[in-house]
Amino acid sequence: MLRFLRQSATSWLIKIILGAIVVVFVFWGVGSFRAQRKARVALVNGETIILDEYREAYNNIIEQLRQRLGNNLNDDMIKMLNVKGQALDMLIDKKLMLQEATKFDLRVTDNELADAIRQIEAFQTDDKFDSQIYKNVLNRNRLTPEEFELIQKEAMIIEKIRSFILSNVKVSEQEAIEWFKWENTSVNVDFVLFEPGRYDDINPTIDEISSFFEDNKESYKIDAMIKVRYLRFDPDAYKSMVEITDEDINDYYENNIEKFKTEKTIEARHILLKLDPNSNPETVEKKRKTALDILKLAREGIDFVELAKQYSECPSRLEGGYLGEFKKNAMVKPFAEKAFQMKTGEISEPVRTQYGWHIIKVEKINEETAISFEDAEDKIRNKLVEERATNLAYEEAEAVYDASFEGDDLIKNAEARGINIITTDFFTKIDGPDTGIKNSSAFASYAFNLSLMEIGDIQEFEDGYYIVQPVEKIPEKIPDLKDVEERIKIDLIEQLQDEKANKYANELLVALRDSKPLDKECEKLNLDIVTTGLFKRNNSIPHIGFEQEISRAAFNLSNENMFPEAPIKEEKGYYIIRFKDRQEPELNGFEEEKEKIKEKLFKQKIVKTFDAWLSSIRKKSIISIEKSFGE
Repeated sequence: MLRFLRQSATSWLIKIILGAIVVVFVFWGVGSFRAQRKARVALVNGETIILDEYREAYNNIIEQLRQRLGNNLNDDMIKMLNVKGQALDMLIDKKLMLQEATKFDLRVTDNELADAIRQIEAFQTDDKFDSQIYKNVLNRNRLTPEEFELIQKEAMIIEKIRSFILSNVKVSEQEAIEWFKWENTSVNVDFVLFEPGRYDDINPTIDEISSFFEDNKESYKIDAMIKVRYLRFDPDAYKSMVEITDEDINDYYENNIEKFKTEKTIEARHILLKLDPNSNPETVEKKRKTALDILKLAREGIDFVELAKQYSECPSRLEGGYLGEFKKNAMVKPFAEKAFQMKTGEISEPVRTQYGWHIIKVEKINEETAISFEDAEDKIRNKLVEERATNLAYEEAEAVYDASFEGDDLIKNAEARGINIITTDFFTKIDGPDTGIKNSSAFASYAFNLSLMEIGDIQEFEDGYYIVQPVEKIPEKIPDLKDVEERIKIDLIEQLQDEKANKYANELLVALRDSKPLDKECEKLNLDIVTTGLFKRNNSIPHIGFEQEISRAAFNLSNENMFPEAPIKEEKGYYIIRFKDRQEPELNGFEEEKEKIKEKLFKQKIVKTFDAWLSSIRKKSIISIEKSFGE
């Protein structure tokens, strides 16, 4: 990082989850920094996206999906989500945004960059930046400080262009009223449900079952399986071997005294009058005078919250300009310098930053506090025990690994050291082993990448260090028909029942469009007609539940258009609905909901506006994707 961040290192080691920086890694990838003249994936207005960049972005998206979806993530889902396309689109969008930022001369200073990195929790200990942790985290991700700083700087530049593009987004009173009406309108419909399960007279022949199997073989494929043996080195098991002296604790406290101080913070509100970075002096002065007029109102006793809602051009205006609690280094320097000189309740003169003119009101001051040695002692002891136990666990894992080359070496070395070796049953890549491993999904993914009898590198999972060795593998295969016949028969019956329900539902809809009465037709089919009663767009539908497709169709109906275009398929079966009534809302409750509605519409507008801007930039750009990409 910047030199002063690199030099504030401490001597102790810490294990840390990447947390706060994962988003940056996922969105932008990190591969481009080590790439030389490698395979090109795309060209964006003359700038290259190389294969390494794409692979890194793709792999990081996959890892994020795996963390969110766990065992539900598989190859089919990856294809369905078009991860390949998403990764490339993100990299193209990144290039375009950086190019546009250059046109507008939007930059990030060294001070801004330093402030941002110091606020990343992944680089902190006890809420203080720790440059040793910073270096350790980057090393584990195969990044130098210079490389990471470029990633972070680009992300901040992109945030600046985003703020610049969205600076004029507003929501009018009329827009809020229209939304209120739209959201609170109610409809009432009749419905008939065709449940596939009611058609229980279906009994497919063996030929039909066989034909169905031939057409759907891939759906019945048995996943590849693997059996492994592994050693686990749990740091908790090594804690009893660690001795921490009073001197160790005292040294740590003395050497890290800043970590036991709670930095001064304040809570504040502000009113921001934005300025373009390239504004001329006349515009700057005009905005300053406007700020002075607002300041006069505030000092005359007009509620600051209401003034912020009316005049501020910062998204925080929806919260009355509230910025929350923050440390001095969390804000840009001119703002922070002024805010931290003020008293509770004080309102500042206009303060100029790169964003514009600010009027600041301090709501609360939280003075710096220090944790005494006595209060910190137990916490320090536990931290040192954990660190040293972790080191001992890794050292023993390393000793076993270094002595194990092939075959049964792992067993011999484990037995010689009295370490329990565990052999799993067969497991799939999706399910993982059932042996109590906390992150069995990540374990399985790693194990499947090893060759048979290969002794894998030391891996760190949630509950310790692992050495893994696959001992048996069963490849994926299509089963014989006789082994899955009953399952196929059940699936085929369900499909035929579904087709029959759909057929009858379509026939009823045709009859209704021919003006045949619903009650008579349902009597022939032995089906009930149910009336929902009035319901709103985002509410549960009485007698049906939360079914968005039915709700959307119902709100598109009227006295002139009483039926949907086709039967609506939901979990229980096929629905035919008929319009009955519509009720518009009174505006009595609008004032109470107005601010929430405006906030919601504001967020929607931000997304829509930025997407539209980015789409227009894409259309004006020259983007070419290599034909060989993905082959």
